[in-house]
Amino acid sequence: MSICKYIIRCFVVALLLLYIVPAIAQQRFHASMPRKGMIVDSLMHVREFNDTLSVLRQKIFLDSAIVDKLPGNMLTSELFLPVTYYESKVAKSFQLLPSDSLSMVTEKEVSVRNIVDKVLVDVYLRRPDLVLVTYGDIVDAGPIDSDVDKPVRHNIDIVDKMAPIPLEPDRVKFNAVVTRPNFWSYKGDYSLQFMQYCVSGNWYKGGESSYSMMGGIIMEANYNNKQKVRWDNKLELKLGLQNTRSDSVHSIKSNEDLIRLTSKLGLQASKRWYYTVQMVAQTQFMHSYKSNDVTLYADFLAPLNLNLSIGMDYNVDWVNHKLKGTFHLAPLAYNLKYTSKLDLSERIGIDAGKHSLHDFGSQFTADLTWQLATNLSWRTRMYGYTAYDRVELEWENTFVFQVSKWISAQLFVYPRFDDGVMRDDHHGYWQFKEFSSLGFTYSF
Repeated sequence: MSICKYIIRCFVVALLLLYIVPAIAQQRFHASMPRKGMIVDSLMHVREFNDTLSVLRQKIFLDSAIVDKLPGNMLTSELFLPVTYYESKVAKSFQLLPSDSLSMVTEKEVSVRNIVDKVLVDVYLRRPDLVLVTYGDIVDAGPIDSDVDKPVRHNIDIVDKMAPIPLEPDRVKFNAVVTRPNFWSYKGDYSLQFMQYCVSGNWYKGGESSYSMMGGIIMEANYNNKQKVRWDNKLELKLGLQNTRSDSVHSIKSNEDLIRLTSKLGLQASKRWYYTVQMVAQTQFMHSYKSNDVTLYADFLAPLNLNLSIGMDYNVDWVNHKLKGTFHLAPLAYNLKYTSKLDLSERIGIDAGKHSLHDFGSQFTADLTWQLATNLSWRTRMYGYTAYDRVELEWENTFVFQVSKWISAQLFVYPRFDDGVMRDDHHGYWQFKEFSSLGFTYSF
């Protein structure tokens, strides 16, 4: 009985050796073969992965004409979007058999999906810090163009309204001087002219030697506030002295003598018109004589002419700003003629034994300056007054040729009409004066 048990045990051990050992060896053999196959498969998967990346790049970045030709239903964008945790990727890695949902896709698409899943699972395991959101967060957020059913409510904190606090700039000390606007303007012309004429006593055409000198000053002070008011003031002073050999009575006598003040106050009516009140006062410096005659013809305040008028002024600015000046038209004017010497009353148109003459009438004045050329200018003044029983008319013309900055030549022409004085048998009521000179000038 013991021998039988021993034989049975040996038989069982033999069977185990015959079946189990080869099975174990075969199992080890088969276990070693897949490892080599896995290396080959890995190399193939790397190539396919590179090809897949190229396809995915084309699908995402190329134009629609190429994208339409690529196989669809591939979740390729998951590799190029921000890293997202998908539960399905992890679940598929634990499945033994493929999912039924992949039965209708091609083998290439399955391979691409597997590679994408493996890459994402590898990122989940190796770099979990890169995973910022989950697929559930994306679903909860909804599509971009979804309608908003619930109104958006903001939490507003109510605070007391406060005025803004101004920022104080850095203070810098500096000295500032504020001056009042100056509406006054000043200008003037000064001249000193000489003339000398010499001829011998036996000169075949005759003649007389003479020496003369004349000084002239024109000063202006004008106020203009650039709004409505103007006040123009002009003072003219001229004095000319002459010496002639033929005059045995007077060594020196005057050939030009003038003191004249013109003042106008205007209120602007339009761009060029002003309502104006004008005053013109005129007399001379010294007594006047004729050659070899002791009779006094004029003196200081003998006569004195004073004219007050109310009218309108027109400002002239013509010929490209070369012709400038004013026209004064006064339908109402008062004129005073006065003499300090009674023996001159009748000669200057005042009744005998009286010092003054008062009358009313109309008056006009034109005062213009025309720059004819660079070195040639023309100053003209026309004055007229009528009391409707007598007329005074003066027209002064001064042509100035500027030789240099300090030297100039002048020609003065002065016709005058006055029917209020004694009539001359040769010239009637007309009077005339003319002279030319060369000398120094200064203007500012």
